[in-house]
Amino acid sequence: MKRVLLSFCLLWSMIGFAQGNFQAVVHDKATAIEERVIEWRRYLHEHPELSNREYETAKMVAAHLEGLGIEVQREVALTGVVGVLRGGKPGKTVALRADMDALPVTERVDIPFASKVRTTFLGTETGVMHACGHDTHVAMLMGAAEILAEMRDEIPGTVVFIFQPAEEGAPPGEEGGAELMVKEGVLKEPDVDAVFGIHINSKTPVGEVRFKPGGALAAVNRLVIKVRGKQTHGSTPWTGVDPVTVSAQIILGLQTIVSRQTELTKEAAVISIGKITGGVRSNIIPEEVEMIGTIRTLDPEMQREIHERIHRTVTNIAEASGATAEVTIEKGYPVTYNDPDLTQMMGKTMQAVAGVDNVILTRARTGAEDFSFYAREVPGLFVFLGGMPADQDPAEAAPHHTPDFYIDESGLQLGVELYSNFALDYLQMNP
Repeated sequence: MKRVLLSFCLLWSMIGFAQGNFQAVVHDKATAIEERVIEWRRYLHEHPELSNREYETAKMVAAHLEGLGIEVQREVALTGVVGVLRGGKPGKTVALRADMDALPVTERVDIPFASKVRTTFLGTETGVMHACGHDTHVAMLMGAAEILAEMRDEIPGTVVFIFQPAEEGAPPGEEGGAELMVKEGVLKEPDVDAVFGIHINSKTPVGEVRFKPGGALAAVNRLVIKVRGKQTHGSTPWTGVDPVTVSAQIILGLQTIVSRQTELTKEAAVISIGKITGGVRSNIIPEEVEMIGTIRTLDPEMQREIHERIHRTVTNIAEASGATAEVTIEKGYPVTYNDPDLTQMMGKTMQAVAGVDNVILTRARTGAEDFSFYAREVPGLFVFLGGMPADQDPAEAAPHHTPDFYIDESGLQLGVELYSNFALDYLQMNP
């Protein structure tokens, strides 16, 4: 990927706002609290909590914000914390968001603060780990809150700090995450004019910031398929209808939707089956098989067409073999959309804070983020922050959601500065 910002460089160079007035001050303050930010991150990493269960994390965040003299709302969307910092001058309102939840993953990383937490998740005993870096997000936003609270008299407007639970998805039968926070009014009272989010990335070198205007992350929908056949003895499959074989054919059929029926030059799309359940022993053909998977799309029209093709493909393959199939496509998250005007406006901020060569225009990703619910309501910008040691090969870095996920903490100070300067520069440029 070329380390240029394409036409954005020229546009940003012509912006005449008072952008960057506070950047040197923020840098000095972020340098002064870097060790504390790392300490916060290590504590959170060692004490992770699953979605909608972030009780101790929320207490820690709320106590920190209250100690800074920031107005605090607790138990927003169950365990969320919202802080409101009113500046000393009138102006608009900007929101900064960090997610708090961990994952049911057993950590393998050899670090002194590795998680030893164990729990039972959906009936299975497992470890709990911050395997997506949400601990770093919380620590960085706590650091930004401290810096901005010290500068409140100079802030022309209001800053809302959103510490969000359940980004990874609420447990079955529960609401949660950004969608519930929006529903409970997190972008109201005060009315938020723009929202910013940062996500650490284990395969992006420390010091880099990556972004994409427009559709940046995919819409995600959970897919559940139940195939019903006719149970029989494994030695005489012709006396029944085998839902296992039918399911195998369905999985292959689903892949042709992407590879042969979808215009991939327009946008990327993914259909993946992650879990198959059926049967009790080797010599019994079961009556039912359940498959669970994920659908990722970056274009609303492609999303609609792919959903229709999934229903048709699954139903027809099942019927051709004498089975039946039930398809459920759950609501999921919408596309994470970076407002082009806001992205252009804040490009100069990213360049000034990280350095021109370290701000990289990237392609859309098929990962998903419920930050999309905020950005659907108000202009939003969601960027990726480097968390990989600078000398490491990205191909060797462990991906997110894995036991070996690792973050180089030397990149956290840049995240603190980005959060802070996003808020300050936006409020200065939008009096």
